[in-house]
Amino acid sequence: MNEAATRSVIVEREIPFPPEKIWRALTQPHLIEEWLMKNSFKPVVDHRFSLNAEWGGVDCQVRTVEPNRTLSYSWDTKDLESVVTWTLTPTGKGTLLRMEQVGFRTDQEPYYRGATVGWKRNFAALEQLLSRID
Repeated sequence: MNEAATRSVIVEREIPFPPEKIWRALTQPHLIEEWLMKNSFKPVVDHRFSLNAEWGGVDCQVRTVEPNRTLSYSWDTKDLESVVTWTLTPTGKGTLLRMEQVGFRTDQEPYYRGATVGWKRNFAALEQLLSRID
């Protein structure tokens, strides 16, 4: 993947919950399913997993696991090869949650637009989940 010729989608929000709670929602398969997709995720470096929805699926592989701090995984579907990285930073009011998906080539405008809209929707669903769970 040529990083110089790619774009990123970034969503960043301060969420009024501790990193540990958000981490659980990012790494426990039954919780991931509630805000993102059905999955076979395990927070283990090199673990290959899939995300599945009505529209199709995503093949992924865990790259980085730093509990309550950083999680990254590849996100490959059709001809899109990208990486999603979650960063959790404690704040006085909760956690600054940042998601960056890198790897959108300039000729992949539909994927880029879809991710821009989709991740905002996913963040909203994640925040709703966090307000419901202990």
